[in-house]
Amino acid sequence: LPSSRTLTSGEASAMSRKRGRLVLVGVTGLDLAREDFYKKELTFQVSCSYGPGRHDAQYEDQGIDYPVGFVRWTEQRNFEAVLDMMADGRLDVKPLISHRFAIEQAEQAYELVGGAGPSLGILLEYPAESAKPDAQVRTQTVALGPKGTGPATIAFIGSGNYSTAVLIPAFKAAGARMKTVASAGGVSGVHAGRKFGFEQTTTDTASVFADPDVNAVVITTRHDSHGSMVCKALRAGKHVFVEKPLALTAAQVAEVEAAHAEARAAGRNPVVMVGFNRRFASQVQRIHALLRGVTGPKSFVMTVNAGAIPAEHWTQDREVGGGRIVGEGCHFIDLLRFLAGSPVSAIDVCTMDTRTADTVSIQMAFHDGSIGTVHYFANGTKAFPKERLEVFAAGRVLQLDNFRKLRGFGWPGFRKMNLWSQDKGQKACAKAFVDAVAGRGPAPIPFEEIIEVAKVSIDAADFPRTRP
Repeated sequence: LPSSRTLTSGEASAMSRKRGRLVLVGVTGLDLAREDFYKKELTFQVSCSYGPGRHDAQYEDQGIDYPVGFVRWTEQRNFEAVLDMMADGRLDVKPLISHRFAIEQAEQAYELVGGAGPSLGILLEYPAESAKPDAQVRTQTVALGPKGTGPATIAFIGSGNYSTAVLIPAFKAAGARMKTVASAGGVSGVHAGRKFGFEQTTTDTASVFADPDVNAVVITTRHDSHGSMVCKALRAGKHVFVEKPLALTAAQVAEVEAAHAEARAAGRNPVVMVGFNRRFASQVQRIHALLRGVTGPKSFVMTVNAGAIPAEHWTQDREVGGGRIVGEGCHFIDLLRFLAGSPVSAIDVCTMDTRTADTVSIQMAFHDGSIGTVHYFANGTKAFPKERLEVFAAGRVLQLDNFRKLRGFGWPGFRKMNLWSQDKGQKACAKAFVDAVAGRGPAPIPFEEIIEVAKVSIDAADFPRTRP
């Protein structure tokens, strides 16, 4: 057959012996005929690139290997065997190399790949020695005023989708001086730096904590790094804003408390903020103002139509993402804590028996006699609104639908507050932090409440596992 043509299933089945196996390597269209397989009792298998373990997060990211007695050739062992054979000459790949290009001629190499000319293996050659690239890239030229006289000087650690789509624009609109954005790979950081007017971008996270010009750090990395980075920022004398959650374990929360106490003992008064933006939403602020006139206990029902996320997603991993209750459910625990205006005194949790444990009802009791329930459900439909809050107090009811429509039932002088577009409070949240860092206001959330919500969230996530 010509080298440019792929075997059809009929041709492959004709070439195969009885009860043979056909293996699809790579990606191609499939046109399988039952007759071809029936007569010879053939089997068909689609191969996974590199071998077993590919696309398995526990194998590739966490290093949990398959037992060799059950899976002889995994992704890693395949690579090791090939490299060993190349090293001792048993596998000679030189005949596969049709072209060589210096890295400076990479464009020509890609033109060859996309062109009509013949090619097989194209090798890009790098210099034997190369200078170490700079960790920092200057993206803007900014005339700076006297040190300490300007607004909050911000450094972002992390430039993922939520950071670039929501948080960075919110901090820029709040009037912060956008000093540095740090990212592990560098490419997303450079893009964010140029787009949003950061003065520089870096891959050296340590330099952010060491920069005396930066007085506030915004942490938007994966959840498992939050606790340690908050501690680094506090011990470096920085104010810190961390996108939820604060930390993943009770031990990490205790470490944050210790770092904060050290800063206070050293005469500093750092602003610690978790991105609990919903308490800053305009309609939630209106609810809070209405509830100030209520002297008795209140009842809250928060329903979250969270939607399903695969069990393999990093947010479901308790060690990496904390699970959805710690990683996202904390938002709603904080919201009810804010509206109750009283510490949580007890919790009870009922969890649907699923692999992910992300369909739960969390019941909270507050010291002032108020009660609240967070229904965090992952088994709903996207056709239903994502978030609904209901408040029952003093013979009256407030109902907030998806941060768009707020209605009051039985409230003197208040019937509704509707918005043209959804407001979950991200801009107001960022502005409150920037103002506090610049000395224009108090800490947006008392530190004690941040710690309390972190502990309650972790307890709620662990509750089904510790119940007798």
